[in-house]
Amino acid sequence: MIIAPALDARLDGLPDYPFARLAKLLGAPARPDSTVMSIGEPQHRPPALVAEVLAANTSSWGKYPPANGPAELRQAVADWAGRRYDLPQGLIDPEKAILPVAGTREALYLIAQTVCGDREGQRPLVLMPNPFYQVYAGAAVMAGAEPVFVPGANGPASQPDFSTLPADLLDRTALAYVCSPANPQGSVADAALLERQVRTARDHGFVLAVDECYSEIWDKVPPPGVLKTCAALGEGLANVLMFNSLSKRSSVPGLRSGVVVGDERVIHAFARLRSYGGAATPLPIAAAAAALWRDEAHVTESNDLYRAKLDVAERVLGGRFGFYRPPGGFFLWLDVGDGEAAAVKLWQEGNIRVLPGAYLAAEDSEEGNPGSRFIRVALVHDLAGTEAALTRLASILGG
Repeated sequence: MIIAPALDARLDGLPDYPFARLAKLLGAPARPDSTVMSIGEPQHRPPALVAEVLAANTSSWGKYPPANGPAELRQAVADWAGRRYDLPQGLIDPEKAILPVAGTREALYLIAQTVCGDREGQRPLVLMPNPFYQVYAGAAVMAGAEPVFVPGANGPASQPDFSTLPADLLDRTALAYVCSPANPQGSVADAALLERQVRTARDHGFVLAVDECYSEIWDKVPPPGVLKTCAALGEGLANVLMFNSLSKRSSVPGLRSGVVVGDERVIHAFARLRSYGGAATPLPIAAAAAALWRDEAHVTESNDLYRAKLDVAERVLGGRFGFYRPPGGFFLWLDVGDGEAAAVKLWQEGNIRVLPGAYLAAEDSEEGNPGSRFIRVALVHDLAGTEAALTRLASILGG
């Protein structure tokens, strides 16, 4: 007789991952000729320097990388942050306040394991926007915490404001996720909102995890960052972690290279946890990552292409489907009435794969699912392919 092993019961509390739900909805995998706009996987050509640096560092494949990354990479990140946000010298200690990670999905998930202890004998809470990046919810559930979905302060396309929540709820909060620019809507948290979020985290003793993976893809003005907010407040990096990645900034999602910057005490604890289960960045990849953080020319070139695709989207979709130019990121958040029905129709009639907005949101007791009317469309292909796909989309969905 075989006795089946017990599995962690918390797994039952995980929602199905969006792409698994999409595969079930559409009933068939994407074909080579499909236009896949459901996943935020940049298709811009990676910078040439990546291959050059990897080739120059082949001997390092034979060495175990340090868990906290080489000093060169941490310094490159510190230098980039200082330039990007005009930070004062000394705000970020590369030795203590920076932790390279194997892409930010891993880090956004594992941070909950680090900080979600009991709150005075009560189950901890994890705040997150609604709609949201699904990793936030999975991280909360598997850390034994309760996810709390906070709607946008000004509708489903806006950022939540945690400072407006009841004090007793905030006192139970161990972790709060902010995504700016937001996935999926592209909304940006302005400086005043970021300041309120930081002050709320410090007043109630929780960690504010600010996911800024799309911060370097913007339309009119660079999004403000939480590190700049910390500098303005003059109280160091207490209670704050900033997560960023080269996947979107440099169009290298396969490099799996991200970084966490922030509160030195939390970074120390996080590094200790990751020494057991986190993936260290291989040294050749770390060298390529350092070179990418030091180079802005490829970022400017890529951003210009995203703006050109927004121009196309505005021309093709303007005035329909609630279209607006997202201030950050490369997603369109389109109101199509029924996101699932639209996704099926686009797949069956146009060979276009998009993601229903409901798969990126949780049910609200009063408003229902705030993403149910929407689809998320990723503008990750070349300019001609993007225009052709959006033209088909508009023709099929009407509006």
